[in-house]
Amino acid sequence: MNKIITKNNRLLFLLIVILFSLIRGNSSIVAYANEEDKQNSETESITGFTYSLSFPDNQLEENVGYYKLKMAPGQKQTIKITLSNPGSEKVTVGIGINSAKTNQNGVIEYGDSTIKNDASLKFDFKDIVKAPKSVDLAPGESKELETEIEMPTTAYDGVIAGGIQLMKENQNSNVTNSSGSQILNQYAYVIAVLLQESNVKLEPDLKLNKVYADQINYRNAVFIDFSNIMATYLNNVTVEAQVMKKGSDTVLYERKQSAMRMAPNSFMAFPVNMNGEEMVSGDYVAKVLVTSADQKWEWTEDFNISKKEADKFNERDVGLVQEKGLDWQLIAMLVGASLLMIGLFFTILTFMRKKKEKKELARRKAKMQAKKKASKKN
Repeated sequence: MNKIITKNNRLLFLLIVILFSLIRGNSSIVAYANEEDKQNSETESITGFTYSLSFPDNQLEENVGYYKLKMAPGQKQTIKITLSNPGSEKVTVGIGINSAKTNQNGVIEYGDSTIKNDASLKFDFKDIVKAPKSVDLAPGESKELETEIEMPTTAYDGVIAGGIQLMKENQNSNVTNSSGSQILNQYAYVIAVLLQESNVKLEPDLKLNKVYADQINYRNAVFIDFSNIMATYLNNVTVEAQVMKKGSDTVLYERKQSAMRMAPNSFMAFPVNMNGEEMVSGDYVAKVLVTSADQKWEWTEDFNISKKEADKFNERDVGLVQEKGLDWQLIAMLVGASLLMIGLFFTILTFMRKKKEKKELARRKAKMQAKKKASKKN
């Protein structure tokens, strides 16, 4: 009996493992890592080149690793960056021109980004600054990368911010394996460029755009989308957000994050995680407080999550998928089937024992009758 119980337990465990493995699956995850503004020997050996900046007379700050230029309306200027190849192989350096953006973590990105421009942006850095798409460097060769700047003819207060990205092309060889995943490391230098025409200090101002449901890293979340609508940086930003059901004071989800920054004329989509919970359709309210130094902005915003949205995001949420992967109803059925098998075994065993006992009793009875007949004959 003990052997049969053990076999059934092993079978149940095996079925659960197989079920979980099928749902989990095997997939390779490719992550991209950018290293910015590092000129140490390790990064040089990976990028295959180095750079140095030549600052013009209208550079406003010294001893910095970026350009901060005082310009005039309609002014044209060329800035030069020296690229050097210290290695023994040819290197092609890809050049990217990007507007400054603010990511979900409150970090300003000057490199290549999928973040869209904010509606408040009047002059896109990519329209003002032009550079060749790439530069070829022979072994031991140095070249000057000439980047052309042409300011808008309209006078402009504030800062136009962006970056020049320098990245070695064809970095597909920098692949490492970690815990069954492939990581493609792509290294780049990114040089910030700040353009201004006056010394007028603008006061930052924020505008709430919308609150909506979405996902971050395939997990359900609510996003607070707001913009820095002024052409100036916003520093030391703290965001506090709470999400409640409409008509209720109970806080369902909340998040507080400090020490963030926002680029001029950019937006931030600030995520509030649902802590692995299933998204439920309905009407909600978000209360948001944003502070920077002695300034603060407060918003209370109603928003709705439709059933279609909730179903779509719940199907994609990796945490919920893993929970659903362990189908407890199926497991209960398997346990029930195992118990039924054990019960059936006991029933058969009892039936066989009784049948055997009847046969033994009949055999003894027949034997006794045979003895009686034999004694009568004698």
